[in-house]
Amino acid sequence: MKFLLLTAACLALFLQACNHPPNKKQILAPAPKPDTAAKTTTAVVQHDSSISIAAVGDMMLGTSYPNNYTLPPDSAKNSFAVIADELRNADVTFGNLEGSLLDGGNPAHYKLHQRSKAYLFRMPTAYAGVFKNAGFNLLSLANNHIGDFGDTGRMSTTHLLDSIGINYGGLLSHPSTVFERNGVKYGFCAFAPNANTLPILNLKNATRIISQLKQQCDILIVSFHGGGEGVAYEHIPFAMESFISEKRGDVNAFAHNAIDAGADIILGNGPHVSRAMEVYKNRLIAYSLGNFCTYKSVSVAGVCGLAPLLKVKLNKKGEFLNGRIISLRQAHDKGLELDSLNRAAIRIRELTEADFPDAGLLISDTGEISLNPAI
Repeated sequence: MKFLLLTAACLALFLQACNHPPNKKQILAPAPKPDTAAKTTTAVVQHDSSISIAAVGDMMLGTSYPNNYTLPPDSAKNSFAVIADELRNADVTFGNLEGSLLDGGNPAHYKLHQRSKAYLFRMPTAYAGVFKNAGFNLLSLANNHIGDFGDTGRMSTTHLLDSIGINYGGLLSHPSTVFERNGVKYGFCAFAPNANTLPILNLKNATRIISQLKQQCDILIVSFHGGGEGVAYEHIPFAMESFISEKRGDVNAFAHNAIDAGADIILGNGPHVSRAMEVYKNRLIAYSLGNFCTYKSVSVAGVCGLAPLLKVKLNKKGEFLNGRIISLRQAHDKGLELDSLNRAAIRIRELTEADFPDAGLLISDTGEISLNPAI
C-alpha cells in the first residue's frame, strides 16, 4: 500500500510539472536533494494555492484623431512584444484603457474645444486584438478619456471587448464584472471622477457597490482613476486632490474605504506617474502604476516615462503574499524597453518610504516586494 501511495504521489507531481511548464525567462532552481523532497512538495502546494495578478497603468496605443500621424507605424502590433511573456504569465492581467476603440466618429460635444489637440484618444478597433494577444483579460474603462467620443466611443469599445472576451468595468452602463479563471471567481469594478463612470467621490455608494460585488466572488479587484496629473503629483497628499479645477478624489481614503468594504487589491492609475504602495489589512494598494504604453500623445519625459509592470501573488483569501515590480521605460521613438537600472521599482520604493514609512512592505533594488516582518 505504501508503495502504491508513493507511486501515485510521484505521478501526480510529474503531471503537475507537465501542465505548468516554467517561464523560459525564469532561472530554474537546482533539483532538490532526496532528503528535501517533502519540503519541495510543500512549496508546490503553496504555489498552487495562490493566484497571480499582473497589472499596469495607462495604455493608449496611439490615436487616429486628428490624423494618423499619432498612430504607430506598425499598427501597434509590437506594442507589448518586449514584455508579452510576463503579461501572459498570470491568472489576471489588468490595465487601464485610456480612450475608446472606434473607427471614425466626432469628439463629444463637451470636447469640441480640444479639436486642435492630440488629447482626444480614439484607437482603431483593430487594436483590440493587440491587447488580447498581449494577454490582457481585464481592463478599466473608468477614466477621463473613455468619453472623448461620447456614447458612440463607449458603445464601440464595450461591444468590441465583449466580442473578444476581455472583461471590463467602470462605466455607469457597465460598472462591474464577475468572471472565472482557473477555478477562482473574480469580481472587478473601477471608479473615476469623470462623467458616465462610477464616481470616486461618493464613498458611500462605493461601499455599497463593492460590498455587494464581494458577495458574488472569491477575489475582488478594484481600480480607481484619481489624483492630480504630472510630475508635481508623485506624492500622496492624504486629502482631496484637484487638478484643473476638478476634484480628483482623496485616493487614500477611497482605497481604505474600498478594502473595508471587501476589496482584496487596489490598482490605481491617473496621475501619469508612479506612486507609493502600502499594505492595509493584509491587502495591497498600488496608488498609481503610471504610464505603461502611451504612444505619442502622452508625455513620457523623465519620471513620466517609467513604466512599471506589477506582478502580485495573493492567497485564496485575497491577502498579499509577495510581488515584483518589473521596470520598463518608454520613449516615443522606441516604445517599451526593459530597464536594466530598475528605475521604476526604485522610484516606487522611494515614494513608498516617503509617503508610507509604516507601509509594511520591503522593495528590493531589483523590484522584489515582500512583507516587512518588523511591522
